[in-house]
Amino acid sequence: MAVVVWFKRDLRVEDHGPLYAAVQSGQPVVPLYVVEPEYWQQPDTSRRQWQFVAESLESLRKQLKRLGSDLLIAHGEVIRTLDDLKQQYGITQVFCHQETGGDWTFQRDKAVIAWCQSQQIEFREWQGFGVVRRLVNRDDWDQHWNRIIKSTRLPAPEAIHSPDTSGWPQSLPVPTKLNGGPCPDRQAGGSERAIALLDSFLERRCVGYQYNMSSPLTAPRACSRLSPHLAWGTISLRDVYQQSKETGDHRNTLPRKKKSLTSFRSRLHWHCHFIQKLEDEPELEFRAMHRELEHLKTGPNNSERLHRWQEGQTGWPLVDACMRSLEHTGWINFRMRAMLMAVASYQLWLHWRDPALHLARLFTDFEPGIHYPQAQMQSGLTGINALRIYNPVLQSQKLDPEGEFIRRWIPELAGVPAEMIHTPWLMTPAQKQRFGGNTYISPVCDHEQAARVARKAVGEFRKQQVSQTETDRVLNRHGSRKGPTQNRPRTGSQDSEPASQLPLF
Repeated sequence: MAVVVWFKRDLRVEDHGPLYAAVQSGQPVVPLYVVEPEYWQQPDTSRRQWQFVAESLESLRKQLKRLGSDLLIAHGEVIRTLDDLKQQYGITQVFCHQETGGDWTFQRDKAVIAWCQSQQIEFREWQGFGVVRRLVNRDDWDQHWNRIIKSTRLPAPEAIHSPDTSGWPQSLPVPTKLNGGPCPDRQAGGSERAIALLDSFLERRCVGYQYNMSSPLTAPRACSRLSPHLAWGTISLRDVYQQSKETGDHRNTLPRKKKSLTSFRSRLHWHCHFIQKLEDEPELEFRAMHRELEHLKTGPNNSERLHRWQEGQTGWPLVDACMRSLEHTGWINFRMRAMLMAVASYQLWLHWRDPALHLARLFTDFEPGIHYPQAQMQSGLTGINALRIYNPVLQSQKLDPEGEFIRRWIPELAGVPAEMIHTPWLMTPAQKQRFGGNTYISPVCDHEQAARVARKAVGEFRKQQVSQTETDRVLNRHGSRKGPTQNRPRTGSQDSEPASQLPLF
């Protein structure tokens, strides 16, 4: 007899409810991870994500070995693996964390639960963080979140007794088909790196967080950079929150540091707020949150515009620099993520699904519950948030005034002075001859005219096709109640920024 601890997006031993309970049960424990080839063929997964997971699995295996156990890594279908374990070890229980993922993992989990029931095997799930399964009323969510996040953290087990798994393959199987190519400056996985990042953030990097997280120049250092570790569970969100609170509340902590950490913790709250949306309505992976807005755009996307946006060739320097940086590093700050999605949706008038999938594959920290609701919010499909049509030139002038970030990622503009780098298409032939820029592509369209057309089209569609009944349904199901302030719909400028936008740490 044995209990299986099925690891998914929780690749750690600290503050791990299923592992802690399995050890406390007194039964032999089989720590299990299954590399599922079909999952890694989904359109929102990628090679960079797998490489982060692979490093995190190696880290998890080392942690388990120090506790006297090992990580059994199987390849194939979860049910087939569990059936083999049942035959070999007589497993009686399967423990795991709940996962708010895409439809594929949702259907997979339902099939595993059904199999366990058919085999008289107990299946138990734990909440991974402040997301509530089968939430009856959004009014109660903030209370649930506070109770979970502020509850006692669980220590790693002192020792784990496991059956002999030496007969199972010891090497890490690699999926044969992975989307995307290499990511040279991708963040590395593993709990040790997560802990080091948190320590350095709490010690010094957090100061000025709330001011420096918006610019692509300052955000890589100012942000905690924990987002991939939270997405894949190499550290628990509860641990991050409580350590941040302990540091911020310490009597020796300077006021400016306290303010920065308070701002950071509010983002941890929004992290769960957005994942709760997908948990409550899994169809958001495929369909507009405001169902009547699903018909805002019809027909196939303009393939040339989509391709130029994907390749960082729109002709708008900050947009292209952000896309090229993201391709190379697997991470960019939230405001620039929002701009990339908004430009695709409004100025390029692309249906949200193709751009959302492309960005998902580029994000090492891809978190479905944050990504899909956010992609829709930036595309104007929620019906309860203000339109956010970014002006790529104003954003460039504000966030990269000297063009440092642009020159780093667009070598075609390396010699262009700051006063011209945000609008290189306005340079005269003589200026291009003097400073360079001849090889940089012209803009795909007039961004100001495209924004006006998009705003008018959305406004007219809302007047004619959107009902208050559906808007009220979305607000009741997904709108915030307590916690950080969320702005309600309003008419805003192209560069107004709703407080509900969530920087990715």
